[in-house]
Amino acid sequence: MPRPNLLFIFTDEQRQDTLRVYGNELMDTPNLDGLAAESVVFNNAYVTQPVCTPSRSSIMTGLYPHTNACIANNIPLTREYPTIAEMLPEGEYETGYFGKWHLGDEMVGQHGFEKNWAATEDGYHVYATQELFKHRHVSYYYFLKQHGIEPDQVGEDGFAVFSRNLCCHLPRELTKPAFTAQRVCEFIEKNQQRPFVCYVNFLEPHMPFHGPFDWMYDPAEMQFSPNFLVPGDDKTPLRCRVLQEQYGKHPESYYRETKARYYGLVSLVDYYVGEMLDTLSACGLDDNTIVVFTSDHGEMMGDHALMYKTVMYEEAVKVPLFMRVPQWGHQQRMIDQPVSQVDLVPTLLELMGCQSPDGLQGYSLVPYLSGAGELSCEDVFIEWQTAEGFTSIEDKRWSQEEQEKAGSAEVRTVITPQGWKLNLRRDDGCELYNLREDPYELDNRYGQAGTEDTVEELAAKIRDWQQTTEDTVEV
Repeated sequence: MPRPNLLFIFTDEQRQDTLRVYGNELMDTPNLDGLAAESVVFNNAYVTQPVCTPSRSSIMTGLYPHTNACIANNIPLTREYPTIAEMLPEGEYETGYFGKWHLGDEMVGQHGFEKNWAATEDGYHVYATQELFKHRHVSYYYFLKQHGIEPDQVGEDGFAVFSRNLCCHLPRELTKPAFTAQRVCEFIEKNQQRPFVCYVNFLEPHMPFHGPFDWMYDPAEMQFSPNFLVPGDDKTPLRCRVLQEQYGKHPESYYRETKARYYGLVSLVDYYVGEMLDTLSACGLDDNTIVVFTSDHGEMMGDHALMYKTVMYEEAVKVPLFMRVPQWGHQQRMIDQPVSQVDLVPTLLELMGCQSPDGLQGYSLVPYLSGAGELSCEDVFIEWQTAEGFTSIEDKRWSQEEQEKAGSAEVRTVITPQGWKLNLRRDDGCELYNLREDPYELDNRYGQAGTEDTVEELAAKIRDWQQTTEDTVEV
């Protein structure tokens, strides 16, 4: 029997509660609903770091960011750290990568995906590792040029690119999801007679939160969690309070309108996920293709009076994750056990009948999911290395020293199957939450009487994990 194919689809900045399978009845996402109905669905799936490049580095390598050195955005993944495509048996799989990469040199096929590569993000050319790459365009640039669209952003060196603001206002058939899905479908059709591994990343629903489906959802129907626009108190980490000053001053109407457009982008992704799944079916590959759907991190969208990501709240670190595995049938199965995306590489390699190389820091979930064994690690660990992208505010309430402290705060987090979550910081406030009793993280129990033993136990878990993974950050 031939090895199974892998179609790995992930989005950018999609929080978990944007899909019906996670309880959002407002969403119009029939294709993702259908996929989830035939999948193993993880209710508590976590990223390794709540920002793009570090999270993607773990998804692709099975290593934590502090190990593969991608600890902040726009740090390239070096050849020292292979991706899953480079771990496959030589010559047995055709590989392809389509969409946003954000692991360095967007315009160049690399890391086992050299032959089939179509990227979308021209704006990262300024971070290219070689001077000649800084004046190369990604595939999506030429797609738009072929359709008569002209770039709107010109750098000091004269290099012209399409801004994200221009791209998000294009007609549906010219958007990045349309281009990406087209290339993926072509790849599937071309390789239907041989095993393939195809990774697909949509920028959407990432900011600027506009798209051709802006009209689809009514802002008045947007629902919000109990922590919506809830400001921090003196127990809230300084970093979060500073960020709340930056992002929490909008009126409720702003969040309603933004969230409605954000949902529209999720539905846009769903439309093109449908095209890819339809192509799989038309090629007769449904029963021999593992399909995974997830995201690289979440989005606060006004909860805790915050926007975007870079914090340890559930809205930023917990993401959708489900996988349709043909050999396990097509019945939905819900998994409550917390899992980490660092486990994806070893899990998928085992499902494809391939051996994992030594040194991976994730563990295969296959024995646990198939009922043949226990989890190698029941706890989930998340890290925050730096505050890349942090910008100061003009509010005199915060001294320069406080702003710098907030910007450099490093965090190590553990989440247990029992629902405990500890965010450990050396120079800023620590947090302890019981997610079963307090899923919206409104009651920071760190320092409360009676929690001393719990904090000590969870902190010991973090120290042990740090020692195992050679993490030298002091928290």
